[in-house]
Amino acid sequence: MGISGQPAVVPGARFLDPTVLARVGNLDFVARAVVDGFINGLHKAPYFGASVDFAEHRGYVPGDDIRRIDWRLWARTDRYYVKEYEAESNANFSVLLDVSKSMNYGSRGITKLDYARILTACLTNLVHRQRDRVGLATFDDAVVEHVPPSAKHMDVVLHVLDRVEAGRPGNLGPPLRRLAEHFGRRGVIVVISDFYEEPEAVVEAIAPLRFRGNELVVFHVMDPAELDFSFTDASAFEDLETGEQLPVVPEAFRKEYVSLVRAHLDAVQQRLTESQIDYTLIDTSKPLDHALFHYLSRRQRAVRTR
Repeated sequence: MGISGQPAVVPGARFLDPTVLARVGNLDFVARAVVDGFINGLHKAPYFGASVDFAEHRGYVPGDDIRRIDWRLWARTDRYYVKEYEAESNANFSVLLDVSKSMNYGSRGITKLDYARILTACLTNLVHRQRDRVGLATFDDAVVEHVPPSAKHMDVVLHVLDRVEAGRPGNLGPPLRRLAEHFGRRGVIVVISDFYEEPEAVVEAIAPLRFRGNELVVFHVMDPAELDFSFTDASAFEDLETGEQLPVVPEAFRKEYVSLVRAHLDAVQQRLTESQIDYTLIDTSKPLDHALFHYLSRRQRAVRTR
């Protein structure tokens, strides 16, 4: 509890936007695709089961199997608690979040990093509600922080999201290869980045994450100004990673820029799709719940097709 009896606020909970969560929560038939599509597909069963790995106690609610009541704990507390176990059916779900310097850019009030933090909080919250283990790793040119997947790590994930800062140049290869060593149990890995590298380098960096049979989901986060180059005044444009400046007249450069960016995005998507990696482009000017709705709807259709 906080001051004056108020509940303590978990740092990072601000990224669980109540408005967004309310709208996403109302899309139960779509949100189920998160579980049915790439969580339950990895499960042998959809819930906590009878396993030797004890997970936690929770209060008994009507409808629970009375055989799972911990009678010894009842004898000590005079309250009914149910034992839960981490069965093999519970999947690992980890988000790998790019916190390199270029993610700090935002032309319309929200940076790519803040948008990505909200996206991370919403996805992990959805999965956590399904009793799966959630984890988080942040990286730039190295691993910055790593929270291993656990059924008890949702608050830790929010704490890490709260203190994330983008400051150093990025390099996908080294940190993702390092993180690949930690994913020994089959699960789902989500990579969120602006992918400021050549398409071949992106695929080469991400590929090791699949070696243990993990399913990979990629969210390519871009600011609208990066997509349409909607600048009007001649200015010196700065490389977000290196700091190098280049004088540009936007009107003269826009068509060529948009063409180059479109070619880059298409190449990244094509190469990842060919590697059976799920790819979604996210425009930070679009409401997050709309982006999630589009993604989850597409996943649900894919599941039905399979």
